[in-house]
Amino acid sequence: MSDQQNKSLDEINRSVKVPSVYETSFLQKFLAYSGPGALVAVGYMDPGNWLTSLAGGSQYRYELLSVLLISILVAMFMQRLAIKLGVVSRLDLAQAIAERVSRPVRYGLWLINELAMMATDMTGVVGTSIALNLLFGLPLAFGIFLTILDVLIVLLFLRFGIRRIEFIVLAAILAVGVIFGMEVFRANPPILKICKGLLPTPSIITNHGKLVMSLGIIGATIMPHNVYLHSSLAQSRRYDYHDPRQVNEALRFGNWDSNVHLVAAFLINALLLILGGTLFFNQHTNFSAFQDVYNGLQSSTVVGNLASSLMSTLFAFALLITGLISSITSTLAGQIVMEGYLHIRLPLWERRLLTRFVTLIPILMIGFIVGFNDQTFENMIVFAQIALSIALPFTLFPMIALTSSPDLMKKHANNWTTTVIGYLLTAIITVLNLQFIVVSF
Repeated sequence: MSDQQNKSLDEINRSVKVPSVYETSFLQKFLAYSGPGALVAVGYMDPGNWLTSLAGGSQYRYELLSVLLISILVAMFMQRLAIKLGVVSRLDLAQAIAERVSRPVRYGLWLINELAMMATDMTGVVGTSIALNLLFGLPLAFGIFLTILDVLIVLLFLRFGIRRIEFIVLAAILAVGVIFGMEVFRANPPILKICKGLLPTPSIITNHGKLVMSLGIIGATIMPHNVYLHSSLAQSRRYDYHDPRQVNEALRFGNWDSNVHLVAAFLINALLLILGGTLFFNQHTNFSAFQDVYNGLQSSTVVGNLASSLMSTLFAFALLITGLISSITSTLAGQIVMEGYLHIRLPLWERRLLTRFVTLIPILMIGFIVGFNDQTFENMIVFAQIALSIALPFTLFPMIALTSSPDLMKKHANNWTTTVIGYLLTAIITVLNLQFIVVSF
């Protein structure tokens, strides 16, 4: 096994040298810093996001586009704080928290976040196994066991180094975007109604069904592992971090990188919602399930001229891509949590294998008890989102507190306005997630 594969995340992370702040153009600097945002953006396009976006479109057409937009704007705010923590303190979120809490609290936070990482990995397992079933007819149970082999994908990617992993993930995002762009273009949705859907309406709050679906979209969009991941990846560029100008540049272009890729994530989720709203709204059938959408894309009675085996195959292929790529990001995030809270370093391939085996235990138990079918699997995604919702406050509240600390952040500490907005948004998200948990049960 190569030395690269035996290294911990911390050892391979800070490996990309950026040009001097005094020499290069804006575009050159942006390209040099671009990459971590792509890895983080994948977390906003996992099967949990797919499910809620498709369901939102099929049930309420384009009305919940505004919820998607608000969610991604909040995500931009939170990822900005994660970037600032990593660049200024040279610590990731797990390391920064672990240095300031007692051992029992540290272990408790590790356990909560470890369960959240397992929930994140669960959505990747479910998405990949369903995609294999749709593309090749593999039984879902067999597809679950086959996902163990994605450790080989991690091993292969680690041979390339962090920079090439970023390019591979970016290529995957572009491929998924092109696929859904083609499908939505062929569906010919009404542009004016789509634009209208970007404006929030009171019915989102007053209508119980819309509120529940909105909570699901929010819960699937803002997740703890993205914050941990970004606080570490923000340190992946090598420069003189004692030079205030280079620190400011790293913050500036890190935010550019994050926002550009989060816009891409928003567009892909919006395309999914538009696809569901254009093709399956008022069809008197539940088209929230992946199998239903796949079958619907083949049915001329549902989608008219868009119907073809190519369209349905592209849909399943895009699901497979995101399922596999999310394995990479969940591995990186899990390693950050383990190293930061427990000070245990494992080669990433060992971490991948350990996480996958632990994740498969509840999936297989539920499958053998209830049955291996699409509905069971998609219910697992819902419960995974609930687990992520529970862990989120334990991630966001400490991050707001840390980035507001002058002792840690010096002159880059949050100003009063940013701190108040951060705590307010986190409190609102926490209340909404608690409500989502209540209505889910």
